[in-house]
Amino acid sequence: MHLEVQRRGGKKFYYVAHSFRHEGKVKKLRKYLGVNLTEEEIAPLRPDAETALMWRAEADKNIRDPLKTVLSPREMASIKSLIGKHDIKISHLSEEQWVRFTELFAYNTNAIEGSTVNLAEVKGILEKDKWPEREKWEIAETYGVSDAINLIRTTKEHLSIELLMELHRIVFKNSKGFAGRLRPPGVEVDVKNRYGEVVHRGAPQKQVFNLLKELVEWYAENKKRYHPIVLAAVIHNQFENIHPFEDGNGRVGRLLMNNILLKHGLPPVNIELKSSKEYYSTLQAYEQEGNLRPSIELMLKSYDRLRNNLKGI
Repeated sequence: MHLEVQRRGGKKFYYVAHSFRHEGKVKKLRKYLGVNLTEEEIAPLRPDAETALMWRAEADKNIRDPLKTVLSPREMASIKSLIGKHDIKISHLSEEQWVRFTELFAYNTNAIEGSTVNLAEVKGILEKDKWPEREKWEIAETYGVSDAINLIRTTKEHLSIELLMELHRIVFKNSKGFAGRLRPPGVEVDVKNRYGEVVHRGAPQKQVFNLLKELVEWYAENKKRYHPIVLAAVIHNQFENIHPFEDGNGRVGRLLMNNILLKHGLPPVNIELKSSKEYYSTLQAYEQEGNLRPSIELMLKSYDRLRNNLKGI
């Protein structure tokens, strides 16, 4: 970290600057402090600026380029073998099964993010419009997730920036003022699990749109190359790494994962609340090591559980 001074128009503009190496290239970040500052004015501003730069640099290092997410033949063979051991042929859900899946998914995906609405209450909300004594935002997001599932069932679109923004808008239209809008300039995010532990830092806001664009392009180039479960895992994990919204990224990411599966003729998957700790560890394995296998293993286990939950319906 060092202090950088730029002279423009007879004025001195002060920045804290930080250079670091990432993927073989040197990157430089700056944090503006002010103009024509004295040493006394700079001193109290510098610590926070340095912390912010370290935060941004760490987030920058952790964002995986989806164009480089290419699995070796050996890795693909291992993953195909793993997938082959599981029966996932439940793609043609009946309407009754879709009702059950929607309730299970709405309950679990919201509960992972802190909702207190239980499964019985979700059923009452969605089937009878019966509102429990819960916060209004919790009830609104229960309806929102249900409406978003209806969208991914009917849309022909696989992946686009417009689609993910629409999913966010639908889920949070009655609970968040920023529903359907990407993070604005200056808004950075820390991701915490339900235990309050920081598990991820999202991409710097200025990179969000381009990273999403790259992700959409990666999918278009590879959607016929990889198994749908591999595609869904990469899209979900990379989306979570980017974390393009102020809040609600987990739910949109899990909806996108299911949209990819459905578009390839596979059943949707439901990540359960009781698997949340394992779920966060799979995201960290991908972020830190590029290891996709834990995510795929969790998806396959979730398929097995879903099959049991849909029996007799």
